[in-house]
Amino acid sequence: MYLKALEIQGFKSFPDKTVLNFGEDITAIVGPNGSGKSNISDAICWVMGEQSVRSLRGNRMEDVIFGGTAKRSPVGFAQVTLVLDNSTQIFPAIDSSEVMVTRRYYRSGESEYYINKQSVRLRDINELFMDTGLGREGYSIIGQGRIDEILSQRGTDRREIFEEAAGISKYRHRKEETERRLQRTEENLVRVGDKISELELQVTPLREQAETARRYLLLRDELRTLEISVWMERLEEIKTAKNRLQADYAAAKAAQEAAQARQDALYAENEQFSLRVQENDTRQEQARQDAEGFAAQAAGEETAAEMLRSGIQNRIRSIADLEEELERQLSRSRSAQEELDGLRRRQEELDGQIAGLEEELEKLREQARQAAESAGSAGDEIAALQAGETLAADAAAKGRERLSALRAGLEQMDARQRDVERELASVQAQRDTALRDAGTVRRSLEDAEEEARSAANIIQGHTLRMEGRESRAQAAADAHLQLTMEQNNLDSRIRMLTEMEKEYEGFSKAVRVVMQSAGRGVLGGIHGPAASLMKTGGKFAVALEAALGAGMQNIVVDREEDAKSAIQLLKQRDAGRATFLPLTAIRGDELREQGVEGEPGFVGLASRLISHAPRYDHIFRNLLGRTVVVEDLDCGIAMARKYQHRFRIVTLDGQIINRGGSMTGGSASKSAGVLSRANELEALGRRRSALSEQLSGAQREKEEAARELQAARYELQVAEGQRRAAEDAVLKLQGELRQYTALLESIRAGAENLAGESDALTARMAGSREEIAAIQKEIEAREGEAASLRRTIQEKLAGQTDLQRYSSRLGEDMSERKERLAGLRAQREAVLESTARLEQTARDLAGDRAQRLARAADYRRANDADELEIGRRTEAAASLRLSAKECQDRLRQLQEAKLRLEQERTTMGARLKECNEAVLDAEREAARLEQKLNTGDMEERQILDRLWESYEVSHSAAMELRIELDSTAKAVRRIGELKREISGLGSVNAGAIEEFARVNERYTYLTGQRDDVEKARGELLGIIAEITREMTAIFGQQFRLIQDSFQETFLDLFGGGQAALELEDPSDILGCGIEIKVQPPGKTLRTLSLLSGGEKAFVAIALYFAILKVHPTPFCVMDEIEAALDEPNVVRVARYMRSIARKTQFIIITHRRGTMEEADVLYGVTMQEKGVSKMLSINLNDVSEELNIK
Repeated sequence: MYLKALEIQGFKSFPDKTVLNFGEDITAIVGPNGSGKSNISDAICWVMGEQSVRSLRGNRMEDVIFGGTAKRSPVGFAQVTLVLDNSTQIFPAIDSSEVMVTRRYYRSGESEYYINKQSVRLRDINELFMDTGLGREGYSIIGQGRIDEILSQRGTDRREIFEEAAGISKYRHRKEETERRLQRTEENLVRVGDKISELELQVTPLREQAETARRYLLLRDELRTLEISVWMERLEEIKTAKNRLQADYAAAKAAQEAAQARQDALYAENEQFSLRVQENDTRQEQARQDAEGFAAQAAGEETAAEMLRSGIQNRIRSIADLEEELERQLSRSRSAQEELDGLRRRQEELDGQIAGLEEELEKLREQARQAAESAGSAGDEIAALQAGETLAADAAAKGRERLSALRAGLEQMDARQRDVERELASVQAQRDTALRDAGTVRRSLEDAEEEARSAANIIQGHTLRMEGRESRAQAAADAHLQLTMEQNNLDSRIRMLTEMEKEYEGFSKAVRVVMQSAGRGVLGGIHGPAASLMKTGGKFAVALEAALGAGMQNIVVDREEDAKSAIQLLKQRDAGRATFLPLTAIRGDELREQGVEGEPGFVGLASRLISHAPRYDHIFRNLLGRTVVVEDLDCGIAMARKYQHRFRIVTLDGQIINRGGSMTGGSASKSAGVLSRANELEALGRRRSALSEQLSGAQREKEEAARELQAARYELQVAEGQRRAAEDAVLKLQGELRQYTALLESIRAGAENLAGESDALTARMAGSREEIAAIQKEIEAREGEAASLRRTIQEKLAGQTDLQRYSSRLGEDMSERKERLAGLRAQREAVLESTARLEQTARDLAGDRAQRLARAADYRRANDADELEIGRRTEAAASLRLSAKECQDRLRQLQEAKLRLEQERTTMGARLKECNEAVLDAEREAARLEQKLNTGDMEERQILDRLWESYEVSHSAAMELRIELDSTAKAVRRIGELKREISGLGSVNAGAIEEFARVNERYTYLTGQRDDVEKARGELLGIIAEITREMTAIFGQQFRLIQDSFQETFLDLFGGGQAALELEDPSDILGCGIEIKVQPPGKTLRTLSLLSGGEKAFVAIALYFAILKVHPTPFCVMDEIEAALDEPNVVRVARYMRSIARKTQFIIITHRRGTMEEADVLYGVTMQEKGVSKMLSINLNDVSEELNIK
């Protein structure tokens, strides 16, 4: 028994501490899919040092920690402990009967490893399990998919398992470690050899340089004394010249200030002119607005007058219509009067006829009474009957009389009804026409009012737009004027600086003479002073001027011969001295101090803060390559101390810390230097270009604003004209609408009268028809009664023939008279009614005529009033037109005044230009003198810099070192001789003596080191060869054992067939691949790829069992390796496992019954709580003993 127990806590699905004790040969772990069985295999693999997250079936190492469930919180770490039995000293390095290996991992990513509760490294864990078959590269854990993996791998990839089984893994690790040491040794040997070769090249030259250096030091001391003395003489000359220049400069500044004051006064006066022009423009605009306002008011008055005239014309037409209607009414009145006269005559005629008939009827009644009296008693009765018959006949006659009157009246009413209907239809047609025309006028009025409102809105928008465009035009004019003035100032400053640069102001006399001669072609190969060949940012100009010092005046030339020609020219013209930098001779290098760039306040190397043509690289590296620019003096001091004053440091404001520790500083002009001037000129050029674009834009803006303003004024005038036209149309249409309204009211009243009359006629006609029907019935009744009485009378008069005939004739005569009388009376009634109706009509016509006459009088009075109003408005319009003309005259006067102001401003501009030129001349003179002062300061500073750069002495120290010179010229000649002699020495290494001693000492040391390294290399090669021999012998022996074991195991499991393991290259036993060849029983020899899935799994299991038989591991974990096998083969594998379980403890994760039956202990994995695994165990051996199962 080798694996005693496994403790799991917080690992994957095991949040709680779970202990699995392994006390038997074969332990089976069973459970449903997803219950966490394979997590036990992962835990064993993980605790033995597995680092591959993929092998652990995760995405990151944190996935091995229990992540929590719906009911449980996540835990903070995962821990697995493996307890191994070491009683047989499987791990000889540990003197203990039990080995406990623990691994713990936290969510923070930290890992801890323990052996017997002692903290160790991962490497210690790996070395513990090496060559035991355990560990990451071992074959003790065969997980899901490992069976197919070993068969599908390439031959070279299978070597790890065989090497682990052969027990040479530790040899391979030792060999790899020794090879790494050998590689490092060879690298050291190469490095030491390179250094020795480099030093061998230095030793001999350094010996020669040391001798030259001693001669150089003697000559340098003499040169130092003479040069310091000559330079101090020159300093005194410079100071004398500076005193004179300062007085001249003060006078030039005073002249400049006076010219500036005159210029300011002229600018102020010009500003006043601008204000006057602006005021003139304002007054012009006000006059223009007044003129437009008066014109608009005059147009309004004229429009109102025109509207009044239109109203008068409309009323005149209305009066004409009224008069025409009055004429028609008069004609109707005359017709009615004539008809009325005819009716009255007819009434008189009817009255006469009625009176005659009544007399005749009375006579007939008298005759009838007489006849009755003649008849006696019979006559009385007949008389009574005749009286009754007469009454009935009279009643019938009166009825007929009334009926005739009613019918006549009905005919007249019917005729009148037709006339009324015709008149009403005519009135209705007139009303419809008037309504249609009024609707047309109303719609036109609405359109006109909408047009007037739209025009008013448009005018408001145009007014606002015009105000905005006026403001924009004024702003554009002001901006254009301001930009023009600024451009003039810039042009003046650019001209001054350009002339100064052209004349090489600020440079020494020698530089000016050389450059002027080069410009005329006298000298060739001249490139220019160093300052003119470089550019830098404005913030670095002061620092670089200070860094260059006198070097700004150095003239760059092509060759030494060009410099010689220029020196001869300076000597001939006695133009002073200059330093020349030949491109063919000057070589420069940059500072290579480590860590300087990371120092606080570091800005950059001076040579990298400038831009120049590539061919001047060596020039500016020579001048600036060993100068560091820093932000301020504090940073510079700190840096100088740290690097022991080995290089020069310059601050952004021009303070200098020289090499060696001396410091130069004070005030420095930020604008008078050559570099500052060049930067200013470049900046002014850019500003001038930008300003030109702005000025062009301002001019376009000004012109555009003027065009837009003119367009806005035109649009406003057009809109006002449209509004006036719309308002005129509104007034005219309002007058027409009022007329149509009055006409419609008149038509409505007439229509109402006619409708009332029609209704009354209809009612009267209906009443007359009813009365006619009733009278008709009454007449029929009376006539029937009279006929009955007449028959009775005739019966009574039977036998009295004559009397009867007489009475009958009298009766007929009376009836005939009564009927005629009734007809006449009916006609008389009809005439009376017609007369009354015509009289009423006459009265109505008279009343309507009075109304129309009154309306015509009102129209005439309104016309008279409008005529007066027209006269008043015409006079007002004339007055407004006169006021507008006065405004136009005032506008012309203001325009003429503006022309005069413009002429005066032109004159003022000429005076201002003259003044600007004077200011420019004064500035140029002051700048020239200031530049000369700066040149003197610069030359003085250059001499002081040269003192320090050449000899590291200050001014006070130089005064002490100075000697009296008999002749400056002799001293200069001797200086030349010394320089030539020093130059003859060539390049002198002043530290060659010390350098030679140092290099020689290091050369001796490295030679000894090389010998030691070569010896170590030989020893390492011997160790590697020995390890390789041992590995070859061991692997060959163990491979043959595994090969035989594989053949034997294959026969046992398959029950026949053949199997072999072959080396792909027997000559390279430690590097070649391993091939697996099998021939199952009853089949031909086939490659692994042609086997079925079950056959492949069976072959892999056979290989693993063969390795375990040769080199058994303390325990072996198998995770469902028999999943692809059928049940008989599962049983065969389980029984074979039992046969080798004496040497290896098996822990099997399985679902197969055959495997479970061979197990000694069963562990069941359940997941009663989702996401949490629990363990149950049963010892089958104990159960078998209790149940007495064999």
